[in-house]
Amino acid sequence: MEEVLAFLRELALNNNREWFNANKSRYQRVQGIWNEFCQELIDEIARFEPVVAPLSVKNCTYRIYRDTRFSADKSPYKTHFGAFICPGGKKSMHAGYYFHVGTGLGNSYPQAHMLAAGNYCYDPRAVKILREDISDEWPNFSANVVGAADKRFAMEMEGALKRVPRQYPPEAPYADWMRVKAFCLYTHVDDEFVLAPNLAKRVATLFATTQPFTAFVNRAVDYVMHG
Repeated sequence: MEEVLAFLRELALNNNREWFNANKSRYQRVQGIWNEFCQELIDEIARFEPVVAPLSVKNCTYRIYRDTRFSADKSPYKTHFGAFICPGGKKSMHAGYYFHVGTGLGNSYPQAHMLAAGNYCYDPRAVKILREDISDEWPNFSANVVGAADKRFAMEMEGALKRVPRQYPPEAPYADWMRVKAFCLYTHVDDEFVLAPNLAKRVATLFATTQPFTAFVNRAVDYVMHG
């Protein structure tokens, strides 16, 4: 993974088509390294989430080319490699397991290396169900669902509502969960974590602790999708 990080750091300093085209063969080499790692990660996650076993690397990975049409940042390339491994693949709307390596030169997305469990975009009907389920099942959710996750994971509050929806008491212990729209747990890791041996196995071990959470979320998603 050291070669992947070196490429991303140089790309961040030279985010233009001329440099990228001159280094196209190098990009193809590091993309191959990343794809090989992603297959290992799919296999490891399938040990505790068998439904993802049939997924291909293509089902879980993303293009390096940025869509700049609606962005003030016109940099043509992403400076991270990411993979989202979830039931049905990255476009299914299910909760799953996202891992990416960035430049490692910052403490926030997308520079930081990150693990995330859940998803960032849900059908509003699933959000409504999740709020109801969490409030109704709070003791179990707190202790055995989100409580099962490794303590390094935190809840994602970016984009959350400023106020608790009026049908829920703002002083309730689950109040913050009523505000979120991205039902997601995340943590950042450092270069030492990324560069140590057996990365796929170690990432999957952390993700395994979040499986009760993704299963809880996907119960609502499946209800909306299939009734």
